[in-house]
Amino acid sequence: MEHEERRASGRGGDPAPAASAAPAARSARRRLRWRSLAALSGVVSAGVFLAAAELVALVVARDGSPILAVGSFVIDIVPQWAKEFAIEVFGEYDKIALLGGLGLAVLVASAIAGVLQFVKPPLGAIALGLAGALSLAAVVTRTGATAFAWLPPLVGSAAGIVVLVLLARRLRAWHGSAVANDDVAGSAVPPDPGERAKAGRPAASVDRRGFFVLAGIAAASALVVGVGSGVVRAATSSIAAIRKALKLPAPNSIVTVPDGAELDIPGLTPLYTPNADFYRVDTALTVPSVDPATWRLVVDGMVGERVELTFDDLVAMGLDEYSITLTCVSNEVGGDLLGTAKWLGVPVRDVLAKASPGADADMVLSRSVDGFTASTPLASLTDDGLDAILAVAMNGEPLPLEHGFPVRMVVPGLYGYVSATKWITELKVTRFDAEEAYWTPRGYSAKAPIKLSSRIDTPRLDKAVAPGTTVIAGVAWAQTVGIDHVEVKIDDADWQRATLSNPVNADTWVQWFLEWEATSGSHNVTVRATDRDGNLQVEERAPIAPDGSTGWQRRLVQVS
Repeated sequence: MEHEERRASGRGGDPAPAASAAPAARSARRRLRWRSLAALSGVVSAGVFLAAAELVALVVARDGSPILAVGSFVIDIVPQWAKEFAIEVFGEYDKIALLGGLGLAVLVASAIAGVLQFVKPPLGAIALGLAGALSLAAVVTRTGATAFAWLPPLVGSAAGIVVLVLLARRLRAWHGSAVANDDVAGSAVPPDPGERAKAGRPAASVDRRGFFVLAGIAAASALVVGVGSGVVRAATSSIAAIRKALKLPAPNSIVTVPDGAELDIPGLTPLYTPNADFYRVDTALTVPSVDPATWRLVVDGMVGERVELTFDDLVAMGLDEYSITLTCVSNEVGGDLLGTAKWLGVPVRDVLAKASPGADADMVLSRSVDGFTASTPLASLTDDGLDAILAVAMNGEPLPLEHGFPVRMVVPGLYGYVSATKWITELKVTRFDAEEAYWTPRGYSAKAPIKLSSRIDTPRLDKAVAPGTTVIAGVAWAQTVGIDHVEVKIDDADWQRATLSNPVNADTWVQWFLEWEATSGSHNVTVRATDRDGNLQVEERAPIAPDGSTGWQRRLVQVS
């Protein structure tokens, strides 16, 4: 026996630390379990918050959605570099990425609130209340907020707080019963004194059932109400049906597309961009729903007479068809944030003439229904030689919802952020030294003429070509001036003139191509354009801010 005791205190004692560590490990696992359940209660409460808010928004104020208001606020305050990064990485899916990021942030924050409410009540409820206050502020400060826009976030936050308090109370009761019954080694949170008094009754299973029943009912209700509200909102939104049924009068004139305006070359961008493929970059987190029957355009500011037009008033002025290429200032060298369409609309100069702009005015601040503004030189809108229009149709059909239905502005020769206002509702005649548009204080120029540029569409960087005769092709644009010629260089050889398509007009891009006897290996292909005024495309690279990128595009082509 003495020998056995010595073994236990000698080498046989080695397992003792592991044995002592086992209760600590179990305690850590159980602590994690309790806090995971607390986090779950926070997530469920946040779901109730959002579902209740969406339900109230559906009934009394559709502009009162907290998640959309906060998302729009984030878009408004995002710094220039972040905006450029989002567009470069996500393109037209940047809004989806933002909503996904907000959803993840809500998930994490709500989980933290649940743990706080479990460990240190009422900190979780206070955190959820602060989130409600922030969403309330975001809602009521949005442009065009309706009288009851404050109600959805208020009701939603109240419902979420109530559910969080109840769930945390149930969870603490369960935890207290478990501790009192020695079900837990170590406490994740000190149990309520009242719970300790319950020692002697096996109530842990009862409290556990109560917590999961409440959590399940709350989660299911949030899911049903949230999904149901979304379905009802979509079903009751008749704008898509109204657009589909809208019949526009025949235009007074149509665009004549000359023979040879479109080259039949595989991989080359089509002359006219289909609506479904047309780039979309704007600040609207969700596409505004605007009924043509209630749409109004107000022309005011430095004018002789304030003018207000209905959709029918605008259309009655007479529609004409225009061929215009639009370009986003965020388009990098060789990028695809541009497109060409046939637009149906009314000259902006005809609308402004009704209001008699003042002689001292030099800018028009156009405003969208979602609060976005653009600063456009007054001269660009009143010049008889420029086809700045208020467009109502795009490629033979009413404007798509995401492209500004029922009315948007289209101005050739200017980047979209200073001209192409979608869902337009106001034209304020003013001065550049008196007003700033949305992007000006965010690091972009108040005036931004589109820069002469060209692009290689084919061959592609990611697809090798076979040796022999290969076609290099792309597009070039110099709006309001027109393209004179395009040149292509292969490696360090001399520049070669490409063949141009027949131009539709100076406001529409042209296609170009060059036949090349490709040899095996890697080759650098460079393109540059010259406009009809003799200006050569700028070679030096410049970023998109403050007024658009510059540089010759160079593409590596693999021949094998």
